Amino acid sequence: MALNLADLNQQTRQFMLEEIERDIAQGELYLSSYFNETGKTAYPELLREAARSHDDQWLANSLRRNGCFAATTTRRKPKGGYTEAKVPVTAPETCAEGEFNRFYARALCRLAIEAGIPSLQIYRAKAVAVPRPDSEAKIGSMIDANALLQDLRTHRMDTALGLPPGPNSGLSVRLPATAAARA
Repeated sequence: MALNLADLNQQTRQFMLEEIERDIAQGELYLSSYFNETGKTAYPELLREAARSHDDQWLANSLRRNGCFAATTTRRKPKGGYTEAKVPVTAPETCAEGEFNRFYARALCRLAIEAGIPSLQIYRAKAVAVPRPDSEAKIGSMIDANALLQDLRTHRMDTALGLPPGPNSGLSVRLPATAAARA
């Protein structure tokens, strides 16, 4: 099921594309360690297309359909050495959801900053069977748009502000109700 991104519109999509191009130009576009060579090559254009006209579910389906993930990955053993492990079958969904949401949040920060809206509201964009207590505690809280944008641009996985709070959290950001009409 696709994320319910409250403020995904053409303006947000344009900012998403600009943020994707920024990462590509700076050599910072995240490529999953589970990608095979096909994935590394196809991902940037699939991500662009998803940002232009689709959603995270379309991106996940496209990554799977195009055979973008390896079957196995090498993992380090706790007591030393390495082993081969199967790539999780959910890798396309986890990657697509996380990265689409990250670029959406960056775009929404830019939209808010441009409109003079200082903060965004954290909300649940996807229902989860067992919500994490730390994720539940964030719902409804406000986060500074400038700080979040810089954090998401700087940190790949573990952001300093904790948003999004790890894979499959289901959390995202939206314009506050009072500001949505201004943007």
